[in-house]
Amino acid sequence: MSSRTRTRGVKTAAGVHTIHIPRQRGRRRAQPFVVVVPEQPSLTREALGFLGWVLWRFRGALAPTFLAVLAWPLAWILHALAWWSGLLIAPLAVAPVLWLGFVQIRRPARTAAVVWRAGLALLATAGFAWLALAAGFGPLAGPLPLIWLLAWLVAQTAWLIVRRSR
Repeated sequence: MSSRTRTRGVKTAAGVHTIHIPRQRGRRRAQPFVVVVPEQPSLTREALGFLGWVLWRFRGALAPTFLAVLAWPLAWILHALAWWSGLLIAPLAVAPVLWLGFVQIRRPARTAAVVWRAGLALLATAGFAWLALAAGFGPLAGPLPLIWLLAWLVAQTAWLIVRRSR
């Protein structure tokens, strides 16, 4: 550590770091700056750190929640910049149904797998339809917040069930 930043003879409380910045040339009568940084973080910092740790710890289990929360600003940006982007996203709502038909033809399955595939296709269709409508009319228009909430609840619940059954 250089002698310019090392404190000399300054008494401070335990757990407090001080950095003494010497006087600048040309300012002989000016007092030096002393920056005191407490070692203990604030309660807000502790709470945000704990929340971040919980979200990181359970990031795999909360994947549908992260996607659902990410859909809101995406829809707002698309709606604000180009309302017609909903017309471009609308064909994506048909893609999961086409996928379901293709998979059933290529790899026929029994009842449980068909139910899960159909549920996944229905949920993806609802998600793309919501995104298209939210981009076109705004995420808070009409029943779109309720549709978003229901789709998020179903997706998160199904995700947790599938993760537990593995």
